[in-house]
Amino acid sequence: MIYRRHFLAAVGLFAIPVACAKQQAFPIRPITVRVAYPPGGSTDAEIRLLAELVGKHFGQPVIVENHSGAGGTLAASGIVNMVPDGYTIAHAPISVFRLPHMQSTTWNPLRDFTYVTGISGYLLGIGVRADSPFKNWQDVADYTRKYPGAVSYASVGVGSTQHLGMTELERQTGLKFNHIPYKGGAETARALVAGEVMIVPDAISTLVGLGEKARILMQWTAQRSPTMPNVPTARELGIDLALESPYGLVGPKGMPRDVVETLADAFSKALDDPRHLKLLESIYQTVWHRTPDEYATYARQTFERERILLHNAGLIN
Repeated sequence: MIYRRHFLAAVGLFAIPVACAKQQAFPIRPITVRVAYPPGGSTDAEIRLLAELVGKHFGQPVIVENHSGAGGTLAASGIVNMVPDGYTIAHAPISVFRLPHMQSTTWNPLRDFTYVTGISGYLLGIGVRADSPFKNWQDVADYTRKYPGAVSYASVGVGSTQHLGMTELERQTGLKFNHIPYKGGAETARALVAGEVMIVPDAISTLVGLGEKARILMQWTAQRSPTMPNVPTARELGIDLALESPYGLVGPKGMPRDVVETLADAFSKALDDPRHLKLLESIYQTVWHRTPDEYATYARQTFERERILLHNAGLIN
């Protein structure tokens, strides 16, 4: 009996560290965040800053990896089959909800992700060259009605947010534009400055970045951005178009709720950090904070809205 008691006591001593290890709070090792775009852009810079802030909060490194490709969906689609433990999460741009409507994918955004938090988004609008005869949107509309198809615009590709925004604008107004797709945002900005196209729908940050070479005529936001208080929205101009492009962070399906909430809370604090707010101001973006439940609701609504936009643009049946 004495031997048995000593044996059980010894087993108990060895069992205590194991139990404690299982109960140790998340995270106990580095977290990886996959970014959907190449290094050096505004999104990459923002997520790297958030990673730094969250890493300090957790006392664990938050490592940023760039996984660009597949129309901005590679970062998120690549985590679908990973262990849903919260140690690998991904940046999910709007294309995550669009691409599955346009082509066959092995993943579905409503089935295969855990929604962690909303972060920010691109504010979009339409710009022209500074020396353009179009001083406001009415000038563009009047000229296009007189010369249908004569006004050219650049986008980053068929099915892009810029392209869908313009096709929706055409559908509502009856105007007809000449779409010229390019490979990326740098090329569309260059095309405008070089006079290859007459107007460009693009991120406000890109248009502002052209400085005195461009003039912004319209915002595609629900309300005027505080960073562009003198530029009217499409709705103010009689076009029911509020096409913003927010993004957030997702994980694989089945992440534990406590892990999701821990991550969401840490990123929420980082979003309100003065360094982050200052960066957003410099790139003409605003905080788009969403809780896990709010982000999941947004995902369902956006997946359907993207289907409608693509159908209206004649890109899907």
